[in-house]
Amino acid sequence: MKIKTTALLLSPLLFFNCLYAQVKPVKKTVHHATAASSMARGKIVYTSICLACHMADGGGVPSLNPPITGTEYVLGDKTRLIKIVLNGFKEDVEINGQKFSNSMTPHSDLKDQQIADVLTYVRKSFGNKASTITAAEVKKVRALNK
Repeated sequence: MKIKTTALLLSPLLFFNCLYAQVKPVKKTVHHATAASSMARGKIVYTSICLACHMADGGGVPSLNPPITGTEYVLGDKTRLIKIVLNGFKEDVEINGQKFSNSMTPHSDLKDQQIADVLTYVRKSFGNKASTITAAEVKKVRALNK
């Protein structure tokens, strides 16, 4: 009788041990930043830092802050755009026949990934269709910028 009782008590343990033994360990993989995750993070940075001047639609403020929609500054040379974020912008600029004269403060306090994310967001939002910017590209420009 003891044998049967012991067998009955052990059988659930053996059953769960068999199930557990068949579970394969999950490999941890490194997830690289995708354009979608960069866009999501970039939107947060844009909302907290850029929106006050460039507005929710990226249209800017007439005569003060330029639009970031369809401009060569945003869609063109990545290095120039990264430098604008790092160093600020103090030049008068004409975009689409309209002059803008307000200075943009530098945002060199942002981390490379934050700058890459917000610039990717800007380059892919508001009707813009440009390539992403990576943290490695920002890091390279920052190093050369010093």
